[in-house]
Amino acid sequence: MNNFFILAFFVFCDLITKFIIKNSFLINESKHLNSFLDIVYIQNYGVSFGFLSGIVSYWILVIVGLLVTSLIYYLMIRSYKRLEKLAYFIIIIGALANIIDRFINSYVVDFISLHYGDFYWPAFNLADIYITIGIIMLIISFFIKSEEQ
Repeated sequence: MNNFFILAFFVFCDLITKFIIKNSFLINESKHLNSFLDIVYIQNYGVSFGFLSGIVSYWILVIVGLLVTSLIYYLMIRSYKRLEKLAYFIIIIGALANIIDRFINSYVVDFISLHYGDFYWPAFNLADIYITIGIIMLIISFFIKSEEQ
């Protein structure tokens, strides 16, 4: 039951930040915060970095996202490593947050824009941060021998 509340809390945090951005900014409007960070309102109709934008219908992306998330859940319950289970759980939180956002809006709201000089990283959101942290933890878990092995 605790896992459900943790999942709900982090999904809520992601969705509320997206709601605030969507209702406070015009599309593509940007607010410069400092020399490396801007807040911007982007509607991402594709997947990572806008890949497949305009090519695949949003409901297909929702269905594929749910299938991939189900596979990740299966991997999580089959795992014996505590860090690996936690990594999968964090990835699932991020995936579900983006799937819910896409289901509601037909796109995902991205709003964090990092840059250095003229180099701009594609905009992202809290759910993307969750997924990235989970993937890093997952990679680390592959190098840690579990007690069960």
